[in-house]
Amino acid sequence: MSKPTIAVIRGDGIGSEVIDASLQILDAVFFNAEYTVADAGYDCFQQQGTPLPDETLEIAKRSDAILFGAITTPPNAKNYPSVIIQLRKSLGLYANLRPSRTYPYIGRFSDEDVDVLVVRENTEGLYVQEGKREGQQAYNILRRTEMACRRIVQFACQQAEQRQRKLAIAHKANVVKPADELWIEIAGEVVQNFDLDVSFEIVDALCTKLIMNPSAFDVIVAPNFYGDILSDLMAGIVGSLGLCASANIGQSHALFEPVHGSAPDIAGQGIANPLATILSAALMLDYLGEPAKANAIESAVVKLLQGPIKTPELGGTASTAMVTQALIDLL
Repeated sequence: MSKPTIAVIRGDGIGSEVIDASLQILDAVFFNAEYTVADAGYDCFQQQGTPLPDETLEIAKRSDAILFGAITTPPNAKNYPSVIIQLRKSLGLYANLRPSRTYPYIGRFSDEDVDVLVVRENTEGLYVQEGKREGQQAYNILRRTEMACRRIVQFACQQAEQRQRKLAIAHKANVVKPADELWIEIAGEVVQNFDLDVSFEIVDALCTKLIMNPSAFDVIVAPNFYGDILSDLMAGIVGSLGLCASANIGQSHALFEPVHGSAPDIAGQGIANPLATILSAALMLDYLGEPAKANAIESAVVKLLQGPIKTPELGGTASTAMVTQALIDLL
């Protein structure tokens, strides 16, 4: 059996630190792969004039999976398109999976045990960045298609079948017309083909329900913009963005990244929490047909969090290197 090929994009800020930690963990579970490091991000933009070189995109297309760190996207930088949005579009990564679960001995908003998967549509909506600035006004176009709606709801239904068979469909069809009317129309058609407990949830009311009773939910499917907000809300409920992994899945490509950003304020200090990226690497292993290795990493993370070795944002004093070594020792 040939080695899987992995494109490694460290990116900016703490990206290099958390990616390097993840590569050590992959070595610790004896994952045998061929890695190719590729440049992307704001540092790359300053050096090469583009945040996503053609060479990097070609490496990503040739790889079995992409392990992605974090990218700085300055809000006012001119001619600086979002790297992750470009990758999602170019590679057809239409499904963004963002699992959130509670871990032991971590300060969190909810006292309940929570295990929620947000399935976010990745290719349409406001994040496509169709729009224009005209004088004193600016606008963005919100566009949905039947194909993309049907595809992502089908994907979410399949995920729900493997879990608790509960699916919540987030929308704002009471106001965002006709785009969200199309969304719930197509979703209603798709779910008829599955034996699931389905609810349609107005997204702002859903946020309140998640705060009040997060364990009532299992899989949530949402358009791009809503899914981004909901997954960050879930991060707060379970305790930290530093524990939240994500997968971007398409027909023939997949990219795995932490939900958190590049955190330039702590870059280079050696205190970044690597667990979200390590858990993203575990999702990658599962995708590549290595579930035993993925489960080993997840179990080790649970054991680690029961002890005192934690990075500062989880209430500890450990460095990135200390957390990584402790996890290797558990493995």
